[in-house]
Amino acid sequence: MNQAPSFPPEIMAAMARAAMPDFARWQRMVYATGGCAQPVRLRGERLTTDARTGEVLDIYRTADEPTGFLLTACGNRRASRCPACSATYRDDTYHLIISGLRGGKGVPEDVSGHPRVFATFTAPSFGAVHAHREKNGKTLPCRPRRDRPVCGHGQPEGCGKRHDRDDPEAGQPLCASCYDYRGAVLWNAHAGELWRRFTQALPSVLARLLGVRRAVLRRTLRLSYAKVAEYQARGLVHFHAVIRLDGPDGPTDRPPDWVTVPLLDRAIREAAGQIVVPVPGEPGSLLLRWGDQLDVRPVYVSTDLDGVSDQRVASYVAKYATKGAESAGTVDRPVRRAGDISALVVTEHARRMIFTCFALSRLPEYRDIPLRQWAHMLGYRGHFSTKSRHYSTTLGDLRQGRADHQAEKARVLLGLPAPDERETITLQNWRYVGSGHRYGEAFWAELARQRIATARKITRERAEQVPTGGASRSIDEQC
Repeated sequence: MNQAPSFPPEIMAAMARAAMPDFARWQRMVYATGGCAQPVRLRGERLTTDARTGEVLDIYRTADEPTGFLLTACGNRRASRCPACSATYRDDTYHLIISGLRGGKGVPEDVSGHPRVFATFTAPSFGAVHAHREKNGKTLPCRPRRDRPVCGHGQPEGCGKRHDRDDPEAGQPLCASCYDYRGAVLWNAHAGELWRRFTQALPSVLARLLGVRRAVLRRTLRLSYAKVAEYQARGLVHFHAVIRLDGPDGPTDRPPDWVTVPLLDRAIREAAGQIVVPVPGEPGSLLLRWGDQLDVRPVYVSTDLDGVSDQRVASYVAKYATKGAESAGTVDRPVRRAGDISALVVTEHARRMIFTCFALSRLPEYRDIPLRQWAHMLGYRGHFSTKSRHYSTTLGDLRQGRADHQAEKARVLLGLPAPDERETITLQNWRYVGSGHRYGEAFWAELARQRIATARKITRERAEQVPTGGASRSIDEQC
């Protein structure tokens, strides 16, 4: 007797969902969200009327939907939480960065001639860790062995292993007892303040190097930047920043010819070297500084020059704008109680940093620092991506442009009058009824996301083909 084939429970659930009468409409909603992993369910209605006559032009009610609700995308930027929405956020960040380097989105193309660099600001050392080291394409031992074989706790002071990039041992301390977890956590907590003080100090350093007063400099130059935070394997953040010098009116105004990339490079290094953030609360307060490994490279349109290309910079920043502390071996959600730390699926190094956040939060001198709230971020409480006002367009403008495009498509589909033909008023009333996928839905949402991602990749590769018929590398491949 032939037995019926057995399927995993998630496949059976997906098949059961596909058999429901509202599946076709629900699937169209999922595709409209891009295959969002945590969609928001809404109930309510939208009414569009003629502003002068009061005539009802269009009415939409979720009560008329087979599903009884409307799905909208969650909009989460983290790739670990929602791959679909993070892909949209990554693409928006790419366009924000590239428009500030080569123009577009309201920024003139002449901006590509302004002095600009790609700078990386790192944290200082708080203890020796295993690391991936590479030279000329060859992997090197992470740390050479020293004359003294062990530290004071009996652990080897050197490591002769060759760690690959994805080696889980990379970033872990050689001796956890020697590692300064207090300093590492407090540095993360004040990394945003280090950046703020750097942006304040840079114009003053430029004025000093040029031999002018700060007020005169403001009438001559404007500093613009866009930055993103990235976690190193050792659990400490570092910042990648595009820093550009414009004329006083911003990207539409070219700076004087005597303002050069070497001048900007020197000013960045001097400003970073003089920044100090004291952490009060005990005798001999802790002084926090940038690390010694400061990398500053010119940004060019061509990759043939001694620098980095603008497209590669934009791709690099956009990629890390969707990542969080989970890349350092921790979790992407808050840790509510100290008792939960031992059960977390994290690296031992991350566990110690999380525990240090909880331990320091109980001390009176650190009461004003929300270490417990940001323990899952290993103490870092700043924004992952920020920009100055005049760098380029904004994420809000990009999202509004996308919303306007979708609204125009809907208007044409519904046969509504063009905005310049008739003035309309839209009234909306929505309420939240839930989020996430229900029984059997996650399978179909992931399938929709993969199909949409494949279609976008094909479109991007076709658009990037060079005139000779060859194909240039995609944005993701350049990273």
